[in-house]
Amino acid sequence: MAHARSRVSLVAVLFAAAFALIGLPAEPAAAAPTDDEGGTATLRQQLDAASKGFIAAQDTLNKSKKRQQELTTQLAQLERDLVAKSEVLGEVANVAYRRGRLGPISAMLNSTSPEGFIDRAAALDAVAATEDKKLRDLLDTKDQASKAKLAIDGEIREQQKQVEVMAARKKQAENALKAAGGGQDASGPPVGSGATAVAARFTGGSGCTIRPDPTSKQGCITPRTSHAYKQAQAAGFGIFVSCYRPGSSGEHPLGQACDFAVDKDDIFGGAASGAARTYGNNLARFYVNNASRLGVMYVIWFRQIWLPSSGWKSYGGCCGPSEHHTNHVHLSVID
Repeated sequence: MAHARSRVSLVAVLFAAAFALIGLPAEPAAAAPTDDEGGTATLRQQLDAASKGFIAAQDTLNKSKKRQQELTTQLAQLERDLVAKSEVLGEVANVAYRRGRLGPISAMLNSTSPEGFIDRAAALDAVAATEDKKLRDLLDTKDQASKAKLAIDGEIREQQKQVEVMAARKKQAENALKAAGGGQDASGPPVGSGATAVAARFTGGSGCTIRPDPTSKQGCITPRTSHAYKQAQAAGFGIFVSCYRPGSSGEHPLGQACDFAVDKDDIFGGAASGAARTYGNNLARFYVNNASRLGVMYVIWFRQIWLPSSGWKSYGGCCGPSEHHTNHVHLSVID
């Protein structure tokens, strides 16, 4: 029996060596387990980090651009003020030069009384004070202009930094998709099928604080998630929606994702076609068109995924309509 086991082991070793020589694995490689979104936990983590990082950098970039614009406007006004104040100060200097400065000796010689001397000396002090104030005002304006220029330079450097961060996050997301069998450029839903409704901008609140999730009657969802699905309902997308779901590796258990059915007669059933597919196209377009207003992290629909960094890309997925997202639109939002 021992010899038999030895022979079996030897055969296994020989087969393994033969497979290795011709470049084949001795056993099929175990595929990474897929989650209920058709991807893997690793893919989900990479997409989350990439999209959140991209959106944060984009927000910082936009704020920096706005600040640069404000500083540029301020600098232009300061430079106009400098010209005007320089002209005023120059005129004061010309008048003083033409008339000659009133000194203490000339004030005394031209005074017929002590009171007259005091009056002339006071007038001299007043003129000097006015000139000094104008000079200080001019120097202060120059200082403000210099600081504004430095601040503009700082904003430009900040923008360059954020552009680099956005590029890195874009690459991170696309590499993760390619590793999962997707990531090729895609066109998204057919052009012209997008919903034109404009969603109200989300204004605040975070954390999984709405309990229970009104769509699934369990768990919780975030205020942003609630706002996003209510905006879709207001835009006419009223077929069944389910947000919170435990046990997933994505945003569902965090209350930051929703699945929108597209066929009222076949809820989360087979692959959508006809009017149901058009409905899904419109819903996906609605969320993409309003991504910045709603804080969209990504949208998945019909084997494609939309990312704020990269637009539409192919999404591999496995194995049926739900995993391929051909029977529902998936929405994930940031917290």
